[in-house]
Amino acid sequence: MSLVHRYKNNGYNIILDINSGCIHVVDELVYDAVGLLDEGKTAEQISEILNDTYPAQDIENALEEIQELKDKDMLFTTDIYENAIEQFSEHHEPVVKALCLHIAHDCNLACRYCFAEEGEYHGHRELMTYETGKQALDFLIANSGSRRNLEVDFFGGEPLMNWQVVKELVRYGREQEKIHNKNFRFTLTTNGVLLNDEIMEFANQEMGNVVLSIDGRKEVHDHMRPFPKGAGSYDLILPKFKKFAESRHQDKYYVRGTFTHYNLDFSKDVLSLADQGFKQISVEPVVAPDEADYAIRREDLPQIFEEYDALAREMIKREKEGNGFNFFHFMIDLTGGPCVYKRLSGCGSGTEYLAVTPWGDLYPCHQFVGTEEFLMGNVWEGIKTPEIQKEFRHCNVYTKEECKKCFARFYCSGGCAANSFNMHGTINSTYEIGCELQRKRVECAIMIKAALAEEN
Repeated sequence: MSLVHRYKNNGYNIILDINSGCIHVVDELVYDAVGLLDEGKTAEQISEILNDTYPAQDIENALEEIQELKDKDMLFTTDIYENAIEQFSEHHEPVVKALCLHIAHDCNLACRYCFAEEGEYHGHRELMTYETGKQALDFLIANSGSRRNLEVDFFGGEPLMNWQVVKELVRYGREQEKIHNKNFRFTLTTNGVLLNDEIMEFANQEMGNVVLSIDGRKEVHDHMRPFPKGAGSYDLILPKFKKFAESRHQDKYYVRGTFTHYNLDFSKDVLSLADQGFKQISVEPVVAPDEADYAIRREDLPQIFEEYDALAREMIKREKEGNGFNFFHFMIDLTGGPCVYKRLSGCGSGTEYLAVTPWGDLYPCHQFVGTEEFLMGNVWEGIKTPEIQKEFRHCNVYTKEECKKCFARFYCSGGCAANSFNMHGTINSTYEIGCELQRKRVECAIMIKAALAEEN
């Protein structure tokens, strides 16, 4: 199994030491030498192989530098955590720290790619009552152990269709903070149709983050996110979103879009949002069954890769010009190395993070809602199927064979369990197209860091 990942991007020769997370931007000689070392070649063999290309003294110096990095545990490091995973999974009892409250199983749009079936989630339209939401917060407090910081996302469907209950639950949560020494971080995801000044003001006071759903260019957005009768929603929501983002000082929000087979040139959608003044942007690939006309196909990948490269180059250019913006999938922290906890625990769905339906049922996450085999219990009686929780506890990069061979495994924590289940019928596999895209995004993110570090 390789311990390093080498690649070339935008003129940079980049080497990622997989287990430590160290990044090295190198010349051609070191790039070639590290590749040969990774193949198992000795220093003598490398010198002989490279002798016709590089001067002997340069080869010797390069091998000495590589050895120095190895001695400092910055290159060809081994994974010291793999042997701990079984003990961690068996003896670590995670507490619930976050809930996705499905405040409304109803929606005022008819998005063509919606996994929630216009908010119905394979069931029926319903709004969460205050009593059910209150019990959900009580459940979270009771099952959070000594953890003080808790998160609650108001989700749908469209949560603004049940806005009064959202406000009442926030007020209840603030009351409970003082009683139980907890701190609630509330977040909101909305399509913006019902957004108004009163909602913006309340959200700016109470919501730690807000996700604003918009797909980019007007023609792309209106095609995929129309009203039920077919009219587009772009012209209605765009000015509201711009005002909302400004009211939050271009921070603690995301405009979040989805790209499909119909807009593989999605970098134009990202840049369209940036040109509208948004600074926090996420445009993500749709996940859909192969038979869906808008699904991403394997043959689409080369174009998508080119789009990510083009976007990365433009982001560097704009950052240097003082007009930069954040793109969610290119945001990785390289200062502390891969997160050990994420290596061992995965994304937290089914263990630390649960979804709550309008009638109080518990599921591992919002994407499993309505799939009855993943029904875990309810907010009144708690977890009634601990075997599901145990299955998710054992879902991580060390239990998935595909992940063990992937250089990006410590940045994605094993991928999405719901995507794996929808594609393969098990949470312990991977969604291959999603993995290909994740690897490309990690490469672009590292290249951007390298380019800006060089500039500075």
